[in-house]
Amino acid sequence: MKLRFLGTGTSNGVPVLGCNCAVCQSNDSKDKRYRTSALIETDNTRIMLDCGPDARMQLLQVPFRPINAVLISHIHYDHVAGIDDLRPFCQFGDIDVYANSSTAKALKQTMPYCFTDELYPGVPRLNLHTIESGKAFNVNEVEILPIKVYHGKLPILAYRFGEVAYITDMKTIDDAEKELLKGVKVLVVNGLRWEKEHHSHQLINEAIAFSKSIGAEKTFLTHVTHEIGVHVEASKRLPNNVYFAYDGLEFEIPNFHPNHD
Repeated sequence: MKLRFLGTGTSNGVPVLGCNCAVCQSNDSKDKRYRTSALIETDNTRIMLDCGPDARMQLLQVPFRPINAVLISHIHYDHVAGIDDLRPFCQFGDIDVYANSSTAKALKQTMPYCFTDELYPGVPRLNLHTIESGKAFNVNEVEILPIKVYHGKLPILAYRFGEVAYITDMKTIDDAEKELLKGVKVLVVNGLRWEKEHHSHQLINEAIAFSKSIGAEKTFLTHVTHEIGVHVEASKRLPNNVYFAYDGLEFEIPNFHPNHD
């Protein structure tokens, strides 16, 4: 099983419209970031983590094959605005969408034509499922554990896949939820920028401290802004085994054991 980063930028993406900073003017592909999203893939299963406004361009860069499920972290535009772009994949069959109760309710309100009993021709065929933190479920052979974190005061979902956890837009986490991360070896987590406190996002040093607190062996920072500096220089500021993720980066999920129950 592998994880592929489709996007690693914040809600503005990188480059930022109208910005002439060194990052936004960089020709390095690692300095160009779509809005945050990722794929979990096995030979038989493909799971998308969030589906933001860059989904069409992101999915054009990977083989066209079925998407079995989409895991939504929360309702914000940069995490759900691309759901309609999934319609070509529905030729393979319906797509299951998983979210917490507040996000599921909001999806029905903001995209009612996608989540109704009376679909008109051409809309994506999506099955919406409400999930809860701490209650694992399966998508084919892949077991998924939702974990509640807080985006400011908003409760949202992170996801664990065996020894890998994927967390975006987190500011804090309760101790009981943190216990669900015990044994995670590879952590993907948001680290917005180096300085200037944010009310609903971790800064890079906060993300590094969080990684240490759960004992992760390797950490990839995502949902970053252009304020981190150009990738090649910013990476030098990180401690060992902490990396800035970048669009298109893939890694194998260690010790994946398919669940066939």
